Amino acid sequence: MSSADQAEVDHYWDALVEGGQPSYCGWLKDKFGLSWQVVPEPVLELLNGPKAKTAFEAISKPEKIVIADVQAACA
Repeated sequence: MSSADQAEVDHYWDALVEGGQPSYCGWLKDKFGLSWQVVPEPVLELLNGPKAKTAFEAISKPEKIVIADVQAACA
């Protein structure tokens, strides 16, 4: 699932991970065991650009993706 901005990422991530478990690269399992990936569109652009490796390293944590953190890593 792609999201337009951080508010949308926070909304979906927080709702889906409640009772579930976070995983790497924006992935999570919801309380029913279904897997989801919540990726902000600005991060998708960075992952498809010249700093893709840096962007990937920035999202390789078991938590939700924070756009500002990935942008700062790629700056």
